[in-house]
Amino acid sequence: MIESPHPIEVLLVEDDPGDVLLTVEAFEHNKVNNTLHVVNDGEQAMAFLRQEGEYAEVPRPDLVLLDLNLPRKDGREVLEEIKDDDDLRRIPVVVLTTSEADEDILRSYNLHANAYVTKPVDFDQFISVVRKIDEFFVTVVKLPR
Repeated sequence: MIESPHPIEVLLVEDDPGDVLLTVEAFEHNKVNNTLHVVNDGEQAMAFLRQEGEYAEVPRPDLVLLDLNLPRKDGREVLEEIKDDDDLRRIPVVVLTTSEADEDILRSYNLHANAYVTKPVDFDQFISVVRKIDEFFVTVVKLPR
């Protein structure tokens, strides 16, 4: 396990309970210092990021893991709102989705996603991918504070 010099706050925006569980498990086994927050739809994601309503006291995330296919507000809309907001645009957003469609990949990067990762179907590969994302953004990349 690689220790992060500074624990980071990660927001997972995911509506699939199985994928939430896998992501939580990957984080728990990789770096216990990092905090993973979970919301289940795009509207909750924006309220969390803007620290509104029930999320008024939450910390600002250092990294967002964003599914594209979400209820209430689509992940593409969430990504666009994040990157269009002066207060939020510096937060790195990793699209973590099942879609391998070229148009989704292109649109995500056109909306300034920091990375696009297709979720593996295999359990062990999924855990490995989440750990690599976490490791990269915690130990390799310098995040704005």
